[in-house]
Amino acid sequence: MKNISNIKKLTFGLLLLLSVLSLAIVNADYQNPIVNVVKVAAPAVVKIDVVVQTEVYIDPFIREFYRQFFGDIPRQFEESNSVGSGFIISKEGYIVTNYHVVKGAKKITVTMLNGDVYDAQYIGGDEELDIAVIKIKPTKDLPVLEMGDSDKLQIGEWAIAIGNPLGFQHTVTVGVISATGRKIPKPDGSGYYTNLIQTDAAINPGNSGGPLLNIYGQVIGINTAIINPTQAMNIGFAIPINTAKRFINQIIATGRVEKAYLGVYVQTVTEALAKSLGLKVTKGVYVSQVEKDSPAAKAGIREGDVIVKLNGTVVESAEELTSLVRNYTPGTKVKVTVNRAGKEITLDVTLGTLPSQNGSSTTSSKEFYGLKVSNLTADDRSTYRVPAGLEGVIVKESKNSFIKVGAVIYRISVNGYSYDIKNISDWNKVVDNIKKGDYIGIFYYYNGVNSVFSFRYN
Repeated sequence: MKNISNIKKLTFGLLLLLSVLSLAIVNADYQNPIVNVVKVAAPAVVKIDVVVQTEVYIDPFIREFYRQFFGDIPRQFEESNSVGSGFIISKEGYIVTNYHVVKGAKKITVTMLNGDVYDAQYIGGDEELDIAVIKIKPTKDLPVLEMGDSDKLQIGEWAIAIGNPLGFQHTVTVGVISATGRKIPKPDGSGYYTNLIQTDAAINPGNSGGPLLNIYGQVIGINTAIINPTQAMNIGFAIPINTAKRFINQIIATGRVEKAYLGVYVQTVTEALAKSLGLKVTKGVYVSQVEKDSPAAKAGIREGDVIVKLNGTVVESAEELTSLVRNYTPGTKVKVTVNRAGKEITLDVTLGTLPSQNGSSTTSSKEFYGLKVSNLTADDRSTYRVPAGLEGVIVKESKNSFIKVGAVIYRISVNGYSYDIKNISDWNKVVDNIKKGDYIGIFYYYNGVNSVFSFRYN
């Protein structure tokens, strides 16, 4: 009997073991494709550490008081550190990231997945598009990511983000493509980021500049922004890779991008505007003026038209239209749909080059106090909401933290004498004659407000 009892116990134990083993090997042959994507892609994703140097603002009155007793105050600077992500696109060491990740960088350091560290050189980029290219000098063969086709994305397909959120190197998050063609306002209120990819793959500070991948390991977007986590969870945005592909070669070759130009003065259609002008639509962009010989004029766009779509994307504001146009390179053919007296008409437009870039102006601006300016264009007025009657030069690059890109400088005061600034020639004449020790006041318009920035030029 004892032997029978032992046999029963042994049999029960074997059955229990088989049961456990069978539970442990559920889906034993399953291979997660995301694991394979990460194995191939992660080595080409880099951590970007940036040191930024900014000038410390010193009140002019304090500066003058100090000067009377102790002499001039040397210009003061402070350094700050930030982290972002990027991905390698060529064996030569070119890396794509966001412009805001490397903006104003004094030093850029790139760290690979294997721990290799490189100093990186800033090649160029564009703040409006939020795209930049940096370069390292490789000491060995580099892994490279393949670029996909973001125009073929479908809602619900897999999305894989790799980056360095909050400095945690090479973090992988997974979700789906939640939507395409999204627009979000820029933090400085100067316009919109348009045609973005929305995903629920978790994106956090530090992910910026990293790749958004499809299930084939191809880059479909550049992770760039998130909704404030106190307002919503898992709503992130990426720049479509097809947008970036239009400009990357330009940036590598010249350090900047050549942007497209439509050539219309426009304003957002509001209820009041629609009723006062008898418009047949309540949303869109009203064309108040068409520049002579511009791409818009050549295509047949007229004053009084309401632009409602560009290449099939619905347009609801002047800033959105400008941002959409700037997503293309000069020479691109687009379809512009207008509402003309209640009838929708689609026109083929070959976009031109911004006048400030196409050589129409024989005068180039001189840099002063970290500011680079250009003559105002119709697109500038739309992008930065510059009033029609305001003349001046628009800030295109700013290395100081006081006057931002998009500000319109209309007057400069030197030692109490004021000079109106209506174009680059006026700007050059004034800044050419500024000397060390002069007291300067720069009058500018930005985001609906007139301001003056005053300082003693050292």
